[in-house]
Amino acid sequence: MKERIQSIVADSLEVKRRYFAEHAEEVERAARLISECFAAGGKLLLFGNGGSAADAQHIAGEFVNRFMMAERRGLPAIALSTDGGVLTCIANDIGFERVFARQVEALGERGDTCLAISTSGTSANVVVAVEQARAQGLKTIGLLGRDGGRVAPLCDVALVVPSHDTQRIQETHNLIGHIICELVETALFMKEDEGKERS
Repeated sequence: MKERIQSIVADSLEVKRRYFAEHAEEVERAARLISECFAAGGKLLLFGNGGSAADAQHIAGEFVNRFMMAERRGLPAIALSTDGGVLTCIANDIGFERVFARQVEALGERGDTCLAISTSGTSANVVVAVEQARAQGLKTIGLLGRDGGRVAPLCDVALVVPSHDTQRIQETHNLIGHIICELVETALFMKEDEGKERS
């Protein structure tokens, strides 16, 4: 068992190492896009299925509440997987493929950004939601895996973890999410925080 644990950890670290060695600039671009969106008064819409839904809620919580900075205003981030009533009525009346797209249609405005999370990049409801976001003039970021699937070409910034192991992709997504949260907080609030310290 100890050998298996070490093997799993080594695999996870290697996927992360390779990803950030080759794609750190894309992570920076995504953080910049989200920072600019918030600074201009826009909001972030996040969505995904299963573990990716949990990741969407996790990232939204870090923005709405706080990540590292104890005192800052909340940032408008909405995970579209949290309202059971809305999800089930859309799925029942229109179809599961539209559960996120319908919410993007209702809540999204030009100047907003959406963060689509999918380890395969092929989930139909994620693809349709990103298409809806583009049609409404939202900026689009994909947090994806494998080859990025159908979602990657639809994104302004595609963060594609090139692995076929869902667990390793999700672990890397989690780290990317935390890095983006820290970069956004720093970009939006560091000067403000420094000003408070000086006064």
